[in-house]
Amino acid sequence: MDKKKSTWLAAASGLGIGFLNGIFGAGGGMLAVPALRKCSVETKQAHATSIAVIFPLSLISAVIYYLRGAFTIADCLPYLPGGILGALAGAFLLKKLPDFWIRKAFAVMILYASIKLFFR
Repeated sequence: MDKKKSTWLAAASGLGIGFLNGIFGAGGGMLAVPALRKCSVETKQAHATSIAVIFPLSLISAVIYYLRGAFTIADCLPYLPGGILGALAGAFLLKKLPDFWIRKAFAVMILYASIKLFFR
């Protein structure tokens, strides 16, 4: 992909990722990974880069939601220990798992989430 097209794709993807993240809460990763792969980023690097992109976007969204009174810090505390352990395990496993299984697990997760939401 040429540089100009890649730059436009990155900008458009960023807009979509930020929007999804703001409205769905970290849902931007569903767009970030495929967008990065479209820009010829390797699978594992795309997943890691997606996290790096989503983190500041999630932080901004969380601050806005917090300031609007949508949640309290106490609401988050029960989820943090497990979330931290899960993040550590996921980051460790990303380096160990073959790209094939990472792609399949990501697809299954998105399919599962979409089915749950559709029939809710």
